[in-house]
Amino acid sequence: MTSKQKLELTWIGKDKRPKLEPRILVEEAEKSYHARQRVTDKDIFDNQLIFGDNLLALKALEAEYAGKVKCVFIDPPYNTGSAFTHYDDGLEHSIWLGLMRDRLEIIRRLLAEDGSLWITIDDNEAHYLKVLCDEVFGRANFVANCLWQKVYSERMDARGFSVSHDHLMVYRKSDAFQPRQLPKDQNVAQFGFFDARANKYYRRRSLRKEGSESLRQDRPSMWYAIPAPDGSDIWPIKPDGTEGRWRWKEENVEGNRDLLEFVNKEGRWEIYVKQFLEESPTRPPATFWPSDEVGHNHEAKLEVRAFNPKNVFDTPKPERLIQRVLDIASVPGDLVLDSFAGSGTTGAVAHKMGRRWIMIELGEHCHTHIIPRLEKVIDGDDPGGVTAAVNWQGGGGFRYYRLAPSLLEKDRWGNWVVNPEYNAAMLAEAVCKLEGFSYAPSETRFWQHGHSSESDFIYVTTQTLGVEQLAQLAEEVGEARSLLVCCAAFRGVTAVQAGQRWPNLTLKKLPKMVLSRCEWGHDDYSLNVANLPMAEKPPADPVQQGLFGEEGA
Repeated sequence: MTSKQKLELTWIGKDKRPKLEPRILVEEAEKSYHARQRVTDKDIFDNQLIFGDNLLALKALEAEYAGKVKCVFIDPPYNTGSAFTHYDDGLEHSIWLGLMRDRLEIIRRLLAEDGSLWITIDDNEAHYLKVLCDEVFGRANFVANCLWQKVYSERMDARGFSVSHDHLMVYRKSDAFQPRQLPKDQNVAQFGFFDARANKYYRRRSLRKEGSESLRQDRPSMWYAIPAPDGSDIWPIKPDGTEGRWRWKEENVEGNRDLLEFVNKEGRWEIYVKQFLEESPTRPPATFWPSDEVGHNHEAKLEVRAFNPKNVFDTPKPERLIQRVLDIASVPGDLVLDSFAGSGTTGAVAHKMGRRWIMIELGEHCHTHIIPRLEKVIDGDDPGGVTAAVNWQGGGGFRYYRLAPSLLEKDRWGNWVVNPEYNAAMLAEAVCKLEGFSYAPSETRFWQHGHSSESDFIYVTTQTLGVEQLAQLAEEVGEARSLLVCCAAFRGVTAVQAGQRWPNLTLKKLPKMVLSRCEWGHDDYSLNVANLPMAEKPPADPVQQGLFGEEGA
């Protein structure tokens, strides 16, 4: 009997997974920015802008934010091939898929049960990405493939087809996600009739089906007579005498007669359905997003030019596009994440719409584009984008963080040691994260650096602890609590002996206790071709080599 198989996408190196180091985040207060005063009671100040490799940053967020993010929007590199000129074609796709898979898996863990992921992508990788996301999220959690009309006119210089759209893939964490309805425009001028009993304006729509599939033979059950006010029978006969059909089933007519209006036109009865003008009409979101509704590439470039006219970001997204995503996927107060922040559009729009946000960006445009943009948003000095549509007045703020360096580095003899850039607080926080403890240093107990429960604590130190110090720790901790002691060394007792002598203490040595956990010293997992392995060159033809010598000679 054959083993159970599954449908999956395979690529070179799929089985290779990085052992990511869960770094800590270090705030740089001089780059954080907040409004000078509150504008409203709903101002949000704890948003986060993280500078660093986005895979490591996602891992850094996992311990605190797993299951808490309502909406993730990402605009990853599209893998057009132009950046991969010197790389094998099969390797190109494999590298892109592997790097995306690693990010998607963490994003899924970060999403709330009713959360959703939105990915913009073009035709180069859209269909591979669909299969990859099916594998990570489950095919049942595919929600939609929306098409965004990214240009407002065709390119006359295009070779072949003029590409007018990008894809917007939508996935959910689980079936708890329900897309929110969008506001529906109504042509008020069409609602020219007034119902005094309902106290509402309405428009008329014929109960007789019009257009396609409107004949009796299309739906025979919809051919029946309805009594007119004068007692005669009204049949769904078209003006030309053709036998048509009604829109409603017969039983629905009896239960909704108050919505029907009988009009006698030159001795011939017509039946209309009253469609009332709604106060707050909504509609389901569609999968085609035209540029006149959600913006286009040119509009997006005009928006970012306001923040850096000398160096316009290459591939920004219009604010109206992000507004549409957040309208469908979130409500004010929800947490939004963008791990490919680019020019900062997601954070800017989320801020204006009252969402909490986290953005991650490694490029220098984090400082040249994103920070200046956010400062203007916070100051209320950004009149563009969706500002007027959402009545944004300014306020709130964000904290700027950078990824801490790797916890361990090699000394000049090749031994792994604690990075000297780490002070005591950073070390304690990093070890807490590695060991699954919440970092919460006590103001009164020096040995309480974090906790994993109400009675389980952790103590991190670079000191060498002796028997006297361990005995004192055990006494202070007490029998009802436990303490994980992480230190450089301990003397006079082994870890096993310590556990027997002081059952409430567990001893581990730094850095030995964490050596096998992660890939230490690896700072860049970015989708940057400079970091990727080169394709192998084919073996030289000895005949050709003999004729022409080595290449470049």
